[in-house]
Amino acid sequence: MSKVKVERRRRIRHRIRKKIVGTNARPRLSVFRSNKGIYCQLIDDSTGKTLAQANWKEKGPSSITNKIDQAKEIGKLIADRAKSMEIDRVVFDRGGYLYHGRVKAVADGAREAGLTL
Repeated sequence: MSKVKVERRRRIRHRIRKKIVGTNARPRLSVFRSNKGIYCQLIDDSTGKTLAQANWKEKGPSSITNKIDQAKEIGKLIADRAKSMEIDRVVFDRGGYLYHGRVKAVADGAREAGLTL
């Protein structure tokens, strides 16, 4: 990645984080997208703790070859973990990425599994 692209995403991420805050009742669903896979966390910003996490390696890197389908499965997985903790509402943090493609697939998978974003 070029330095300009990284800096642009950093600025966008900080602008988003000024507006949204996760609490224990409604944690922040943070998404990180790499070239190989996707990672997401449920974060309580009031205590600074990660409540749950899911990533593409848990299902096995070769179990799903399409990255969009992989992201949707991760969204369902994090939603199931949230449901087991009796969390049904979250604040979605796209992490400076466009709400499109894999980031949108995580949100759609979480909604399908019963989370309210």
